[in-house]
Amino acid sequence: MVMQDLWTIQDWKNAYSNQQITIDGLIDYVKTIKNDDHAWIEIASSAQIQAQIDFLKTQNSDDLPLFGVPFAVKDNIDVAGFHTTAACKDAAYLANNDAVVIAKLKKAGAVVVGKTNLDQFATGLVGVRSPFGAVKNSFNPAYISGGSSSGSSVTVANGIVPFSLGTDTAGSGRVPAGHNNIVGLKPTKGWFSTTGLMPACRTLDVISIFALTSDDAWLVATLMQGDDKTDAYSRCHPANVATQFSKGKIAIPAQLEFYGDVETEKAFKIAVERVQTLGYEVESIDFTDFNLLAKALYNDAWVAERTVAVEARVSREQAHPVIAEIIAQADQFKAKDTFQAEYQRAELAQKINLRLQAYDALMVPTSPTIYQISEVEADPFNKNSHMGAYTNFVNFADLSAIALPNTIRSDGLPSGVTFIAPAWHDQALAKFAQQWQTITALPLGTSSHHYHKSNEIESQNSVKLAVVGAHLSGMPLNFQLTTRNATLLAKNRTAKSYKLFALKNTTPPKPGLQFDVHGSVIEVEVWDVPLANFGAIVAEVPAPLGIGNLQLEDGTWVKGFICEAYATDEAVDISHFGGWRAYMQSLNQSNTKFKCENVGGVSV
Repeated sequence: MVMQDLWTIQDWKNAYSNQQITIDGLIDYVKTIKNDDHAWIEIASSAQIQAQIDFLKTQNSDDLPLFGVPFAVKDNIDVAGFHTTAACKDAAYLANNDAVVIAKLKKAGAVVVGKTNLDQFATGLVGVRSPFGAVKNSFNPAYISGGSSSGSSVTVANGIVPFSLGTDTAGSGRVPAGHNNIVGLKPTKGWFSTTGLMPACRTLDVISIFALTSDDAWLVATLMQGDDKTDAYSRCHPANVATQFSKGKIAIPAQLEFYGDVETEKAFKIAVERVQTLGYEVESIDFTDFNLLAKALYNDAWVAERTVAVEARVSREQAHPVIAEIIAQADQFKAKDTFQAEYQRAELAQKINLRLQAYDALMVPTSPTIYQISEVEADPFNKNSHMGAYTNFVNFADLSAIALPNTIRSDGLPSGVTFIAPAWHDQALAKFAQQWQTITALPLGTSSHHYHKSNEIESQNSVKLAVVGAHLSGMPLNFQLTTRNATLLAKNRTAKSYKLFALKNTTPPKPGLQFDVHGSVIEVEVWDVPLANFGAIVAEVPAPLGIGNLQLEDGTWVKGFICEAYATDEAVDISHFGGWRAYMQSLNQSNTKFKCENVGGVSV
């Protein structure tokens, strides 16, 4: 199998479609994978790849969105037939079953090519706390890769696989993305099942996705998502959240800490300017509560949750020395301290969520700095804690996040930023990420390729609604959309088969849209309405108006405002204006002209 430099998921799919590669070629491809960077714990054998290929040959490849696409899995997630170690040899076991998310990806056609290295028991943000070796940064082997999902990030950045799975409890799915110039999608807690994941902190853990592009990360997310009755922490996705940014405002911390790293500080200034270029207002907010919540993860009774997870597998003596020292901190806390810690978490989380309500997202440096492997090994606790300055609070506060490439520093190392939003705003973050990657124009991972949007991000939890009159932006009833988290998708026009009428005796003034084969194109706005809120909007539509199916100029059909035929008998045909807004402007101009010509009753 011949692979050109670095491939996205779409590149792999195209290569199969063009017969540039064959599914059988995966066996030889996997044989070429090296482990000089310590990214792997277990690379798939030819027999393991063949078994997956045999299954795929029984399927219709056209029905599989990830047919033959290879991916890597962090070695604390079960893959049937592979060992799960969490980077601890004494904790290793042979998995008999796939984790739920692995089973879903295999069903979609993806092929597991190996298990990746990590900070032991997913405890660390540096990627050096492993008996299988410190994972080397994909841009400079002297530097850390970031952790704990170290190997998963490096395999994507180096183009071995187009996507991989990590986990994220306190930043493990984001920090490695920032250090390796790739995308790290940290989902809302409970959106992906964690059945089959060896826990680090059961109440906080999520399985995360690394990819070269936000398009690929979102595609994988849609295949992995879903409520799971075998996971006590699984949650159903609500159908009442906004599907894209709409407030036009991004928050950043007022108290920024870079630990003396001038390069990362410069990089973040670039990010702020880029957000403004995209049309967003940037505001600094007090970061005190965020910092307090971030510090609680390892400096309060919460550390006991990691102790429970590790000691369920091995004794402290069998753990990595740094991990053993971390979990030993739990000995100083009592049961009552746990409740006090939870009360503080809930209070701070509420303050944080209320603080973010006015913004589309919070933008932070993914990490404040980066260190050489030798520096972290010499000072394992302080250097690691620095990595979590902008990550530790996120799962505590039940937020969603996506880490994105930002720039390549003058020293040749990548620097990333993370956008953080309320729970279940994953789609809004992913759609924004497409805009970000387009304008950033960085190479993907360590390659020379650049981002090109490969697909539109569509929602299964919303309804497209075309509005034609009083619900248009700036019009009197637009609030019925915005207060229900509807967001403007596009300004559009109908097919050339509609007529628009100004209805009589309506307050506020409203038009009526009717199908007519001899009609015209009429201006509309298409809004994305959360599914759970659509009924409330429909319930407010008065007769003679209603909601029906409406065809747009490009031939697609959406829900839209239509009008009963009887109402047009006494209405005025205003189709020649091309839309309600132009008609209303003509009325305003007529009124202005009348006033100017009759100032004080005198013609002027």
